[in-house]
Amino acid sequence: MRASLLQIDVNDDESVAARRRRVADLVRDQAGVDLVVLPELWTTGAFAYEEFAAEAEPLDGPTHEAMAKAASDAGVWLHAGSIPERAPSDGSPSEVSLYNTSLVYSPSGERVASYRKIHRFGFDKGEAVLMAAGDELVTVALAQTVIGVATCYDLRFPELFRGLVDAGAEILVVPAGWPERRRAHWTLLARARAVENQSYVLACGTAGTHAGVPQAGHSIVVDPWGEVLAEAGSGEEILTVEFDPAKVATTREQFPALKDRMLGLEPPRR
Repeated sequence: MRASLLQIDVNDDESVAARRRRVADLVRDQAGVDLVVLPELWTTGAFAYEEFAAEAEPLDGPTHEAMAKAASDAGVWLHAGSIPERAPSDGSPSEVSLYNTSLVYSPSGERVASYRKIHRFGFDKGEAVLMAAGDELVTVALAQTVIGVATCYDLRFPELFRGLVDAGAEILVVPAGWPERRRAHWTLLARARAVENQSYVLACGTAGTHAGVPQAGHSIVVDPWGEVLAEAGSGEEILTVEFDPAKVATTREQFPALKDRMLGLEPPRR
């Protein structure tokens, strides 16, 4: 299986519309690979909070149209990163909620899944207050394997990834807009999620600067033993790697740690 992680440079000098067209062309250039992955909020920038409401779009909006066409043209599975989604509020159809929503497309251009980010970053500001939280785990069955979908800050919450593994995921795909100042955590957590779940991790970040926040870049592909198969630098880059999805099953057979999980433990008595 071949995957390409598109580490997009997001900067304030390029309009959302221009970047959308440019990224669609980059996706088309990946014809021949099996899976293409884009970063989190690459249309606006993950830290461009002031732009979220203005650039939010419905699931069938302009980014969907561009990515569906690009996936179909290239004949690839496409995890199109995430967008600021505008959706009717659960409380009132006349009100709207914003979500950080990932989009996944089949090689025919069909949108087969969307995932609303569960863990929102910001500690009572930024994304954490501007966007609503998702509440569903999402997996997608490809021909060779099953991918589990998470986004950026989700990487810090191992229980989400165990849920994805329980749902059959063998490849954990994590688009992100991760800041440079915490790049060491990015690499450490990607490897940890791979080791503890005996799964591949494909973590795709952004380059450039979002609203004054330098991005980490360093998109990374980790195998089920925690070995780094490929890692990007800090600038815009296409990271392409070939790997065997069957290694997940053999790793779990050779070192069957997952079967020793202790579930349903009671809290200590006081």
